[in-house]
Amino acid sequence: MNTTRIGVLTALIALAPVLPAATKPPSELVSAVKTITNEKQQLEVHASLLTFAEAPQLEHFFEDSYGCAIFPTIGKGGLGVGGAHGSGWVFEKNRLTGTAKMTQVTVGFQAGGQAFQQIIFFEDEHAYHTFISGSFEFGAQASAVALQAGANASASTAGGAGAGAGDSQSKKRYTDGMAVFTKAKGGLMYEASVGGQKFKFRPIKR
Repeated sequence: MNTTRIGVLTALIALAPVLPAATKPPSELVSAVKTITNEKQQLEVHASLLTFAEAPQLEHFFEDSYGCAIFPTIGKGGLGVGGAHGSGWVFEKNRLTGTAKMTQVTVGFQAGGQAFQQIIFFEDEHAYHTFISGSFEFGAQASAVALQAGANASASTAGGAGAGAGDSQSKKRYTDGMAVFTKAKGGLMYEASVGGQKFKFRPIKR
């Protein structure tokens, strides 16, 4: 390769966009996931955790949140009246404390089906205990940040318009002490709100 070509190649590399580095989940949280006794479920939760860690805008949540709940797969579908359900694992200060069952019934125009992953971050101890109270439900207007390729968000926790990782949605934001993020696993669904999701927490016996 001659000097001219090397110079052009160097210039192209210099002009290439710098992609944000992926977030690394706390090693303590990764270790806590490994305490899930069912190997298949452990692998599912671990894979979901790594998927969410690919989104740079979650860095502050992984670093500063009091705890989180990870749902590797939530199935949603219906025509007219739809529903969703899924199982998740709940962590307090990077320690596995229990499991959670999620159910949701939605009414309105919707078609197709969707499988997605969901993570809920708890801002503080109060938010965590609210979630595990046994009767927690998201309000009708609750929504989530939908993560897409390139760490873009198509909706905000306040129901706002889409934004990229460099916009305000990438900053630390909680609604009523919680922040919800989802990532589609495939399929099509017109209704993506998390409003009406009900959670039943079951502590793990030690």
